[in-house]
Amino acid sequence: QVQLVESGGGLVQAGGSLRLSCAASGRTFRSYSMGWFRQAPGKEREFVAAISWTGGNTYYTNSVKGRFTISRDNAKNTVFLQMNSLKPEDTAVYYCAADENYYRVSRNLGDYDYWGQGTQVTVSS
Repeated sequence: QVQLVESGGGLVQAGGSLRLSCAASGRTFRSYSMGWFRQAPGKEREFVAAISWTGGNTYYTNSVKGRFTISRDNAKNTVFLQMNSLKPEDTAVYYCAADENYYRVSRNLGDYDYWGQGTQVTVSS
């Protein structure tokens, strides 16, 4: 089992940047592929980005391509989400998640086994 704790959220103006971190503890971090999801008020949780256990493969939802970058540091048991050129529509609670099937990189919520508690990102116009 793995425990996930997100940090780095906050209030930022449109066009600004934030870097989210997700620290993992428990089982070997490199055994998981990792994902970031977000949930805006009144909306379903949606996929944002995912990264393979090696960090060699990454995937993004179309709305964040070119603005967000997912990365990981297996030595520090941490996955990151660098968010640039933020827009008001990026406002949401952001969650990191771990998939025990490390050989895949999934966009599907149901494929992830462990979730953090979330961190709020608010982008003002």
